[in-house]
Amino acid sequence: MNGFNGLGMGLHNLSRLSQARTRSISAENLDGAKGGGGMATEGTGAVPARELGAGWKVSPSIDIAGGETAVLASIEGSGAIQHIWLTVHPRHWRSLVLRMWWDGEPEPSVETPIGDFFCNGWGERCNIASLPVAVNPAGGFNSYWEMPFTKAARIEVENLSPDPVMGFYYQITWAETEVEPDRACFHAQWRRSNPLAYMDVHTLLDGVRGQGQYVGTYLAWGVNNTGWWGEGEVKFFLDGDVDYPTICGTGTEDYFGGAWNFEHPAGQYGTFSTPYLGLPQVIIPDGLYRSQQRFGMYRWHVQDPIRFAEDVRVTIQALGWRNPLEGKRRYLPLQDDIASTAFWYQSEPHAPFPLLGALNDLEVI
Repeated sequence: MNGFNGLGMGLHNLSRLSQARTRSISAENLDGAKGGGGMATEGTGAVPARELGAGWKVSPSIDIAGGETAVLASIEGSGAIQHIWLTVHPRHWRSLVLRMWWDGEPEPSVETPIGDFFCNGWGERCNIASLPVAVNPAGGFNSYWEMPFTKAARIEVENLSPDPVMGFYYQITWAETEVEPDRACFHAQWRRSNPLAYMDVHTLLDGVRGQGQYVGTYLAWGVNNTGWWGEGEVKFFLDGDVDYPTICGTGTEDYFGGAWNFEHPAGQYGTFSTPYLGLPQVIIPDGLYRSQQRFGMYRWHVQDPIRFAEDVRVTIQALGWRNPLEGKRRYLPLQDDIASTAFWYQSEPHAPFPLLGALNDLEVI
């Protein structure tokens, strides 16, 4: 294929013609074949469509039995996934694990709970108005991360719960096209510290080997103390850094593009969701069943990717404040519930991920 391959899309090149071919997988077209959509005669919509027949929303979704894995996409050839849309009830957002493989690798390049991948780690609906991830009423998950592959792509969802998932809706759209050799593969990894050990740091990413760029962070942060919790620094250890990082931030709210404890107006957290940064979710104790404050926040390094040549490690501190002694303020290392999803691109092969954990390790408690 010669000319523009249809990747790296934006307003600047939307008018360019390309020989790329658009394909899309859903429960109505399980393999994305040309002319293969809407042919089902059985499916979750068969009963309401019984008087209408094939082509009338017979198979709009799938069900996933307890403990089972559903293959959402199995694609051969080269191209890039350009959009993923899906929705499922919020009670499943931490018990469904999303995995993606590129080019036949034995280990997944993406492994996260499905809610955290879409910046909804707490199992409560929260709208997101960013460029790579958009979440719209009521729980419509959208991903615009470009995900290139040269030989094959595979996407699965595993149900860790013994309970069945009834009504999992999805659509995965990709371009069949040639992929330039300098396009790296998309990765995402979930980690949790619950609780974070005293005077320890939460590690978002470690063990990465190869060249690439770090492109995003989502945190679901549950606070176990009163008072402000976000004095901790985010640090990027690049290409052999050991004790001290190359990039060191000044505070948690600073890294996510806010300032002064996210406090605006006075006495309240000011939620926000922008193309690259956001604190869209603040869950407040209710005095009865809700105890800890909980927060969801994201930062996308789209305009400022953090590039590494050989390796990268990313950590964040959890710091609050102690009562002052002799008028002198002191930091308090916190022991919070911190779940992170790190997003990056890198050359393959990649190092295996740490074990994700079982259902109880992921559960929102």
